[in-house]
Amino acid sequence: MRILLPTGSETIAIVKAAAERFSDRYEIDVAVIGHIASFLAPGDLRRLLTGGTYDMAIVPGMCTASFAEVERETGVPIYRGPRHAADLPLVLSVLDSVRLSKTVPADDFLTETRREEACRRVALREAEADADFIIRGLKIGGGSRMKVLAEIMDAHKRDDILADVRQFFADGADIVDLGFGFDATPDDVARCFSALTGVEGPLAVDTQDPLLIAASLFRADLVLSLHEGNIPLVAAAVADAGAAAVVVPRERTLLENLAAAAKAGISRLIADPLLQPAGSGLVDSLSRFPEAPRPLFFGAGNVVELLDADSPGANALLAGMAYEVGAAIVFTSEHSDKTRGSVAEMRRATEMMSLMTGRPYPKDLGLDLLVLKEKRRRREPPLEYDNITDARPAPDEIVYDPLGCIRIGIEGDCIVAVHRGRAVRGRCWEDVFHTLLQNGSISRLDHAAYLGKELFKAELAIRFGRSFEQDGPF
Repeated sequence: MRILLPTGSETIAIVKAAAERFSDRYEIDVAVIGHIASFLAPGDLRRLLTGGTYDMAIVPGMCTASFAEVERETGVPIYRGPRHAADLPLVLSVLDSVRLSKTVPADDFLTETRREEACRRVALREAEADADFIIRGLKIGGGSRMKVLAEIMDAHKRDDILADVRQFFADGADIVDLGFGFDATPDDVARCFSALTGVEGPLAVDTQDPLLIAASLFRADLVLSLHEGNIPLVAAAVADAGAAAVVVPRERTLLENLAAAAKAGISRLIADPLLQPAGSGLVDSLSRFPEAPRPLFFGAGNVVELLDADSPGANALLAGMAYEVGAAIVFTSEHSDKTRGSVAEMRRATEMMSLMTGRPYPKDLGLDLLVLKEKRRRREPPLEYDNITDARPAPDEIVYDPLGCIRIGIEGDCIVAVHRGRAVRGRCWEDVFHTLLQNGSISRLDHAAYLGKELFKAELAIRFGRSFEQDGPF
């Protein structure tokens, strides 16, 4: 296969090195088209291709020009390469098996392609997996993927329990659990579950009060948690309702309580050896999981909630632990701001673990939980310049824009900028800035630079689920 790689003089060394690495697989011609690769024009590419016998051309991913007409005239397929020359080896390594996009930069395209393929494999394996039993169409245990159970604490105090439950399912929860504190009544429980009659997904009740458990059984598919204190009082009703139950140790052992629940007629039981938080017996409690009966319940949420660390990595590691001990259900929660997003993170983590078959590590799966850090840092060519001036401190005194100040905030997943009582709303900082510019709301360059900084900061706050304060640190 003969390939044309047009590039700029800035990146020629990186592109030539990549071409040399794959010289045993492809015949690659590297052509310099100017100083900066992204400035490649259709006319330049047409001249390079005319008279050649190329099987394809891979243009820099940062190019904004359309090469469709050049492709029609020359008959040579023209694909988008990566945005950064440093990623070219990754692209060349998959050319035999993947057809690149003609409109999307290769690094974005391949990332999305790998993600889609990984999701397809997860779905296929789940469809083919056996199960210990099924709850409302959901496979539990066996060879199926670990299921994510998301808890809503104090469900009876929520203003819109239906919206909360639907949001957790949308975020990736397989089961949504309604928790009830000691101040809840049977009427509270019945009211909450009655509000969810249109919900198709599995629901659980989380309370140890026999009266509250009984009040939920007209809809609850799973009960958390049974032990020797409530098994004599409510286990028969759980069995009659056909609900599954999570059983925990208390004064009696886990095995004793499981036996009692089974004797009462509950056929679908899940063992919970009780995972302890870090610093309070995490490692010791983990040692009790491998010998416990299957299927297993793994309370990861308690560990993450009681750890002042970012949740994506903690959830990924705990999902790995749950996978190793053979857990069927992983419990997570979003009780605090720091654990917000844990449901989606844990769902992604369980999908990563389901792709572990035949692999020694959960790495290079097509799915990941890298949020702020990069998998690989790019090594870009150094900047070239003739002289340099050290930046001077910005003046302390602010010169205000005569057109007036602009107040910036966030509402949901949108940036809102208010100028003289008129608001502009958008999801991308560029869109909001451009609209303000078109509206005639900005007259000074320093004000424009300031707004660009603050609007992008607001977009980052939305993206990472953080607070936003105009003029404050991110």
